[in-house]
Amino acid sequence: MTDSAPKLGPECPACGEPWLRPTAAPGRYRCVYCLQRYELVSVCPNCGEHSTIVRMSSTAIVACNHCQGSMLRAV
Repeated sequence: MTDSAPKLGPECPACGEPWLRPTAAPGRYRCVYCLQRYELVSVCPNCGEHSTIVRMSSTAIVACNHCQGSMLRAV
């Protein structure tokens, strides 16, 4: 049996803590550690690759499929 730490959630791009949570607005996230707000964008800020946004909070993918960079933009 492995004793790996449980994954608490996506990491915040600003502080790196795993406390990024969806808000009531679709495609919006907030870090409950540093309180920074983000929105999910369709074009990757790192590589410019376009991606379809799935705004269901339980299945949203916040990493670029091409470069694995964050698809979140600070609001």
